[in-house]
Amino acid sequence: MSVVYLSLGSNLGDRDNFIDCAICEIDKRIGEVTKVSNRYETEPWGFISENKFINVAVEVKTLLPASEVSDIAHKIEEELGRTRGINSTGYEDRVIDIDILMFDDVVSNDNTLTLPHPKMHLREFVLIPLREIAPEIIHPVLGIAIKDIKL
Repeated sequence: MSVVYLSLGSNLGDRDNFIDCAICEIDKRIGEVTKVSNRYETEPWGFISENKFINVAVEVKTLLPASEVSDIAHKIEEELGRTRGINSTGYEDRVIDIDILMFDDVVSNDNTLTLPHPKMHLREFVLIPLREIAPEIIHPVLGIAIKDIKL
């Protein structure tokens, strides 16, 4: 059984509902959701928008490999109405965003998935919820506990 940490965010429509639906689908299709952080309202990162995000972190116990978790997360996003422009950088308003932050202590960098998430340590909207549910987990590249990562 593997432990995966996910970051969820929404800044369009009924943000709370999109987060709730995503967590429910993750629990059904990826694995048991064992921890959910509080919700944090944050400003957009990487683009300008008047729509604030709601962000959460979740811990999931799964039997699936990381690549399949990623594929299912993208399917959940699409089913909930997420669209991506052809030239999209990913930094845009969205009904739901699901990112894999860490998958056990796996370190990988290929064309489809980079683990741990390469920018998680730079993003307050990721670290604050993650610190709440997994403060002692060691970042597999930085070699320090999540609670000790400084922005």
